[in-house]
Amino acid sequence: MPIDPTYRAAPRHQALGRDFFDPVEAADFPSTTLRYRNRDAAAEVGLSGLSDAEWVNHFGRFEPLPDNLPEPLALRYHGHQFRQYNSDLGDGRGFLFAQLLDREDRLLDLGTKGSGQTPWSRQGDGRLTLKGGVREVLATTMLEALGVNTSRSFSLIETGEELMRGDEPSPTRSSVLVRLCHSHIRIGTFQRFAYLEQPDRIEALLHHAVRNYMPDCARADTKATALAFLDRVCRNVARTGAQWMAAGFVHGVLNTDNINITGESFDYGPWRFLPVLDPSFTAAYFDQTGLYAFGRQPETLFWNLARLAECLLPLAPLEDVEPIVRAFPDHYRSAFDRQIVARLGLEPLDAATDRELAESFWKFLAASAMPFEQAFFDWFGGVPDRAGRSPVAAEYAGETFAQTRALIDRYQTRADIDLAHPSLAALSPVTVLIDDVERIWFGIDTDDDWSDFHETLDQMADLRDAYRLKERAR
Repeated sequence: MPIDPTYRAAPRHQALGRDFFDPVEAADFPSTTLRYRNRDAAAEVGLSGLSDAEWVNHFGRFEPLPDNLPEPLALRYHGHQFRQYNSDLGDGRGFLFAQLLDREDRLLDLGTKGSGQTPWSRQGDGRLTLKGGVREVLATTMLEALGVNTSRSFSLIETGEELMRGDEPSPTRSSVLVRLCHSHIRIGTFQRFAYLEQPDRIEALLHHAVRNYMPDCARADTKATALAFLDRVCRNVARTGAQWMAAGFVHGVLNTDNINITGESFDYGPWRFLPVLDPSFTAAYFDQTGLYAFGRQPETLFWNLARLAECLLPLAPLEDVEPIVRAFPDHYRSAFDRQIVARLGLEPLDAATDRELAESFWKFLAASAMPFEQAFFDWFGGVPDRAGRSPVAAEYAGETFAQTRALIDRYQTRADIDLAHPSLAALSPVTVLIDDVERIWFGIDTDDDWSDFHETLDQMADLRDAYRLKERAR
């Protein structure tokens, strides 16, 4: 393959040793049809020069990338699933395929979903439905547009198998997805070694994580390093949680094995975006108690971080660890206020005023039952013209919105955005609500028509360029 000078292989996970992973082989698929390749992400890691055939060879047949991992690694971890501890976990239908450095010298992973069985498959087939792959591409693209620090769908290849599933019409088409993510080290990775009572492995994992993902957290001794690491993870996760809430996003399965140390949102299953603000809205049909409902996501992240803190107790005392975790609500709330102001396309003022605006806008969304994304779109940049021609313009004329409008008038439009961007001239923004997803899938499923899928991706990319929130996500 032609290697771009910006391609920099950096395989580092295997240095942790075999206690952390299992070498595996990818499934041998009947066919490989390229359905999506993320050209922007590929350019950032030096892989844009691949032909389609080379792309499929690496991300459908999993021929190793040059100077990278010689074989895929199924990562080992445990986790709380709906707050029940499960010690029989690990990568059951995915693996770590490669590690690379991006233009900012960040270590990034190429991980898979649907790439075949591993020692952790637990009677599963190790596959991913094509619909599941399509949904993940849509989710990550929209989250990126809305300023969420998310993994990025790198590749989607249809694999020619018929899968049987109990929660969707079967047989159904199959796929393999590759995601680009900062790290696949999870809270559950630490939990595994706490469960096995192996503090030496916890310490090794800590130093590996700090060295490769947050070197500025390195301190003179392990205790201080552990505390700095925990503080950074808490802040990372608080920021991502705030971004979910401001995006109206429900992850659906916030188990501890789905929260990574660098804070990227990843591994999308039964996700949803809110039609209207509803704290009780759930994404997963099997979440019968609403544990992972939209409004409970910050609480759940807080609980998950407490589990990480428990894992670090062999390295640092409780009296030092506990205050760091207890600071999470303050980190979350400050991040939420900043994200609401950013989503409205405004230059922040002071913390008190930003909080007042965030609270006022949120109360308006709740009281009016406005379409969630429409309201942010209408007031993006703080100018009334777009709101005045909105399909729901009448909702802004009453007393319910008066206080919010007065607060918005105190702000300046963000200097980095262009209010003349073509995407902002539309009456309504692109959305990927459940009806949108089902419409897109219907065309693919019935007629193999991918036009709606690609058109929606293009619209989301345009919206990302208009909102310019991606730069603020990390």
